[in-house]
Amino acid sequence: MSRKAIWLIIILMTIGLLGSSLIQVYWFNWSMDQQEARFDVNVIEALNQVEERLSSLETKVPLELLNNVNDAPPKMIQKEIAQFVEESGIIHHGLANFESMNDSLLHSEKFISLLDSMENWRKQSVIWELMDEQRRYNPPDIAERIDPKKLSQIIREELQNRGIDLPYQFGVIQAIDSNFIIINGNYVVGVMDESEASHVDNPHSRSLFTSKYQVALYRNDYHGSPGWLKLNFPSKKSWLWSSLLPTMLMAIFFTVMILFCFSYTIYVILRQKKVSEMKNDFINNMTHEFKTPIATISLAADSIASPKVIQDESKINRFIGIIRQENKRMLQQVEKVLQMAQIDKKDFQLRLSAVDMHEVIREAVDHFTLQVQKREGQIRMDLDANQPVLQGDQTHLSNAIYNLLDNANKYSVESPEIHISTMNLNGGIEIVVEDKGIGISKENQKHIFDKFYRVHTGNLHDVKGFGLGLSYVKAIASAHEGTIEVKSDTGKGSQFSLYLPLRQRNSK
Repeated sequence: MSRKAIWLIIILMTIGLLGSSLIQVYWFNWSMDQQEARFDVNVIEALNQVEERLSSLETKVPLELLNNVNDAPPKMIQKEIAQFVEESGIIHHGLANFESMNDSLLHSEKFISLLDSMENWRKQSVIWELMDEQRRYNPPDIAERIDPKKLSQIIREELQNRGIDLPYQFGVIQAIDSNFIIINGNYVVGVMDESEASHVDNPHSRSLFTSKYQVALYRNDYHGSPGWLKLNFPSKKSWLWSSLLPTMLMAIFFTVMILFCFSYTIYVILRQKKVSEMKNDFINNMTHEFKTPIATISLAADSIASPKVIQDESKINRFIGIIRQENKRMLQQVEKVLQMAQIDKKDFQLRLSAVDMHEVIREAVDHFTLQVQKREGQIRMDLDANQPVLQGDQTHLSNAIYNLLDNANKYSVESPEIHISTMNLNGGIEIVVEDKGIGISKENQKHIFDKFYRVHTGNLHDVKGFGLGLSYVKAIASAHEGTIEVKSDTGKGSQFSLYLPLRQRNSK
């Protein structure tokens, strides 16, 4: 997959994820608004019902007030009663109770004659209407008309009927001076207006005065409503959030899952692209590594078959030696690949024995001395470890030292200068291989221990290999419970530090 295709996928998936997140945020806000709107409607309905119940309490006429009225056949309609009340001017006399109305109205011969013509239920209706007219025209003070305990009970019942069980506050404010006379079921000691209420210590009490939940009380009075009932829910916001919290958490959870899958998918794509590039590099390097010895073997075989050479035993032996040498070289490359395959599958075991690392280092140096000297270079040793013997696998440790020296030689442009030293450190031995070659950039240092990874060498085209050397060294170091580190600057050389414990903690 090309880099452009990868970036296109990333952009499209990012747009899709952002679009999905924005839709979820919009839906959540819409749900919050709808939930609050339903809550507001229920509260307003409850307040209206409270007002109706308060008004109905004043319309109940005690039955004993009707006992003095005799039964009589109905002879009068509602219109005639209304006309009589209007002509008599009784509602303008400022009557405050039924007794005063009884003294002035029931002693009227005309009114008595009207009542005598009515049935009991009609008499009750007439007296009720007269009392209702009197109350609405000249009502008593609002504080006298409301029982705080009864009001508290009615509010609680109406809210419960609509499934509202949130903590609430309520207050009654009189219209004449905008003073609060009842708060939370108790009469206010002294008057309290909104400016004074703003200094109340309880923040929830302050919010009661600015609450949008209110209803006009006794709305049918002739002179308008004498006051308002206010209601406040201090925990409404938290309740709205908690009501949508499960849905919000699920949305966040699934969004995080999508984000995780998106990130992991991008990681896999980039990883697979990198692996694909490494695989191609490996195939190219392997082809190059095998092509030279195969060509050499083919040329040597053709030379042996030549009539001029077949008669010369010395030439035959020389060409046979070349074939063996190149065959051994290919075998070593194959063994290196197979060893890495075994290490990756954890399908290998260390053959532990006492290994003298100084001896291993000297043998490796002897092997490389001739190659380095051909390039007019040198290898210097400072083997200062007092205890060079450790418990390990001699074959793998020898290969590790060989690979480190091989890298130091290959990545030195000319006249290699290689320095190898040892010292005892923290119950183990540290082996440092240092060169003055081309060095490794900070970016490449993050990947040099990855399998098949090779540092680009610029104009240095004679560097060969599969990119397995350092990954093999790291695998062997880990198998021996050790570590491998690198310090390098571009153009100044590299320093590899291999630390190996003297004894394996997991060995018997």
